[in-house]
Amino acid sequence: MTRLSVSLYLLLALGLNVPQSMSEKTSSEFNLDGDYLLGGLFDIHHVNGSLQTDRPEAIVCSSHKFKLANYRKFQVMRFAVEEINNSSVLLPNVSLGYEIMDHCSPINFPGVLSLISFNGSIRFSWGRSDYRPLGKVMGVVGPFTSTDSLAVAPLFTLNLVPLVSYGAASSVLSVKAKYPAFLRTVGSNNDTVDLIVQVLQRFHWTWVAVLYSSNAYGADGLDLCIHKMMDTDICLAYTAEIQDKRLFNAFRQIEILNISVIIVFAGKQDALLLIEAAAAYNISNKVWIATEPWHLSKKISNRSDIERIGTILGLTQKTGDIPGFDAFVKSRRRNNQKTPVSTAAHICNQDCSCGALTGEEILDVEFSYNVQVYMATYAIAHALHKVLRCDSGSCHTNGTVYPYMVLDQLKKTNITVLDLNVQFNKFGAMKFPFLDIEVWTMSGLKKVGTYQVTPTGPVLSINSKIQWHTNGTVPVSVCSRECPVGYAKRTDGIHRCCFKCERCRSGTYLNITEDAYKCKKCAKTEWSLANSTSCKLRSVEYIPLMNPVAIVILAAAMALAGLSLAIAALFATNYSTPVVKSAGGLMCFLILGCLSLCTISIFFYFGKPTAASCILRYLPFMLFFTACLACFVVRAFQIVCVFKMAAKFPKIYSWWVKYNGQWLLIAVPVLMQALLLTVGYASKHPKPHNETALFPDKIILGCGMGNAALFFLSTLLLILLVVLCFTFSYMGKDLPKNYNEAKAITFCLLLLILTWVFYVTTHTIYQGKYIQTFNALAVLSSLYSVLLWYFLPKCYIILFQPQRNTPQYFQGLIQSYTKQISTQ
Repeated sequence: MTRLSVSLYLLLALGLNVPQSMSEKTSSEFNLDGDYLLGGLFDIHHVNGSLQTDRPEAIVCSSHKFKLANYRKFQVMRFAVEEINNSSVLLPNVSLGYEIMDHCSPINFPGVLSLISFNGSIRFSWGRSDYRPLGKVMGVVGPFTSTDSLAVAPLFTLNLVPLVSYGAASSVLSVKAKYPAFLRTVGSNNDTVDLIVQVLQRFHWTWVAVLYSSNAYGADGLDLCIHKMMDTDICLAYTAEIQDKRLFNAFRQIEILNISVIIVFAGKQDALLLIEAAAAYNISNKVWIATEPWHLSKKISNRSDIERIGTILGLTQKTGDIPGFDAFVKSRRRNNQKTPVSTAAHICNQDCSCGALTGEEILDVEFSYNVQVYMATYAIAHALHKVLRCDSGSCHTNGTVYPYMVLDQLKKTNITVLDLNVQFNKFGAMKFPFLDIEVWTMSGLKKVGTYQVTPTGPVLSINSKIQWHTNGTVPVSVCSRECPVGYAKRTDGIHRCCFKCERCRSGTYLNITEDAYKCKKCAKTEWSLANSTSCKLRSVEYIPLMNPVAIVILAAAMALAGLSLAIAALFATNYSTPVVKSAGGLMCFLILGCLSLCTISIFFYFGKPTAASCILRYLPFMLFFTACLACFVVRAFQIVCVFKMAAKFPKIYSWWVKYNGQWLLIAVPVLMQALLLTVGYASKHPKPHNETALFPDKIILGCGMGNAALFFLSTLLLILLVVLCFTFSYMGKDLPKNYNEAKAITFCLLLLILTWVFYVTTHTIYQGKYIQTFNALAVLSSLYSVLLWYFLPKCYIILFQPQRNTPQYFQGLIQSYTKQISTQ
């Protein structure tokens, strides 16, 4: 019957007069008189199939299937009450009785209504202001299943009678707004699914199926699996309801999908149906995760083909021996206490017809949830103990005790029963649930692990020596095998567990803890090889000032500057001599000064680049070497004019001399270069640049060129001056041998061109940190080519061949050349 039907039946039951005989006490195992009563709901019999009836009160439980394991739980409650009554510490001078019902069906309400009736009448209180005591029942132990609990909990909620289930795990019952009086001595499905997820992750099972019962417990388990696996690497590949006619299709789909792990949210009856179908359809080599202890059932374990289906991992509530219980059962059976057989349908909820059972038969069945029944009984007793303010061997029984008072104390419970802590969380479930993990083998059950929620968090412990059906190796249940190290997953289909593997390229890495599906780029300061799982810091490279090569180059630059100044001093001393005048006169001092200033650039090619060093690396050389080249252009042009154009074009030559044309020709390119550099640096000056594209594992510190277009124009201007100078100097190749400045200029220019061709070639081939050194060497070589091959020969004549530095000597050379020209 649906929950809506149950609610409608409840409305019809309001004001219902329960038959008087229902509340009459008979001498049986089901009731015991006392000062205060505990209710009990145990499905000792089971109604098979869908029960269709308009008269729930006509259901006769004893006519249906007897469940011996649940009868044992029923005896546990009886034993706990007897133990409490014999205690001088718990509820002294108070007798505790019980009224237990065989709750064989969710719609079997007469037994439930009898627990909340008084003298055959039912009256619901809608608030504490009009609360009236209606009976002696202070709390109820049970029922066992989630379906039964959802059906009866609203009835007890209306009078705030504590309902402490020993097996209902549905998380729906955690909604305290609907079920404020419901508690349980087990964890909820939340805890079970948390454990399942951890087990799946422990064994790397990411491709699983869920088969579930068509009841509240199964539906809740499925919903929680879907929700909790959503944010994990586990894929719920297939789900199906356990129905006899559909199991073949379900197993066929599981085989097609190659699923090796099956989670079963079902009770014993559905699980038995499932295992029988699996054996019949030849389903083998699976891992079955049992969320209920159905694997303990002898009907399942005694099957000859049970081993063939694979490995059964059972998740069970804490079990253990209850001291004195075995003796209690055996003594009761020896006394042959038989439950009277009643022929009246209206008292069928206390009709067992099981007096012929022996103690050995009762004790021989599986004993899951016995401890939970024991804890539930003791929890209610301790709550009543606090309500009655029991101390010093007596309790205050004068006042009226209402069930809601017991409920308030139950929520505060903090006791130890059988070495287990009993506390309830805010949702009414066990605050620190304890689960055992068992493996079924042909030699019996073997405990292989535990799971306990502690104040610091859940703790999972699993024995690595599990006897798997795969000859000791952990079974595999994945859609796709894990990718090799450094390979990212690319989803193939709707499930993220089905994927292809893509290699992470160099410069990227894969962090599987953050995102196993994407290769991330390394930062600019990092690098990685292909298939990397992390990035490494790049090594930062530049030539420091104290580098030996840098020291040699800087020393050479200072020597050049010093040598330029020395030559300038020598030329100043011998300024009136023909050699100095033929070298250019005043123009020589401009060239030597510019050469000295050009060396400034060399000092800024070393050390860690800064904005200032990047500017000074290019500016002095570009500007002052432009002046040097302009001087050589003018000097080469003058030589050609003096020896060739003066004779043929005397007017042009006189104009050149009159208006100092040489200085005008020098000023034009220098001013153009100065303008280009000023505009370029003003718009975008050179800045430090980290070169990361050339070497994957290095950062080469250098300088950018700033405004690329204007930098190119500045370089083009230098090249133009070199071409002009080379052209003019080449025109004077046939001038007098000992008075041929053009040849010296041509040789300097050839060295200059070769230097920069070498540098450009090197820069094309190699672009490491030493390229800055090669640049400095190219600048230094350019300066030395001018200094050594243009000025040094003239210094040699001045110092060591003074006879060649006389007007007469030069006049003779000119006359000889003139005669040679005239004879041609």
